[in-house]
Amino acid sequence: MHTISPPASGDRRRRRLHSDEFKANAVASAAQPGVSMASVAMSLGINANLLRRWVRDAEVPSVNSAEGNAPQLLRSPEPKSSPPTFVPVQLPAPVPPTGDIRMEVKRGSTTVVVTWPAALATECGTWLRELLR
Repeated sequence: MHTISPPASGDRRRRRLHSDEFKANAVASAAQPGVSMASVAMSLGINANLLRRWVRDAEVPSVNSAEGNAPQLLRSPEPKSSPPTFVPVQLPAPVPPTGDIRMEVKRGSTTVVVTWPAALATECGTWLRELLR
């Protein structure tokens, strides 16, 4: 049996106690790839938050680890990686813009066509911003 029921006393509702074997099987089921903890918990008749706590407790070594009673880790530890290193990258030289900026500005019934050298795009933007104020 996976639960240990304490003796009933009156109408008080008591917590269910689960055996270590039941907890280990629940944690192992939740660790399967593609399986949600909620579905495992529902199939076992327990709350998903309880299962999450069991999984968390199984992943973190307890204070009793000096005695050898620490729970077994579910995941292998992350491999130690070397510190990041700088890798220089050669970028191509910037290409100056060629051609012209051509725009049509309409205000009411008036249309103004402006041609501006692409090399002076910043100045064109400043002029246009002032014009549209």
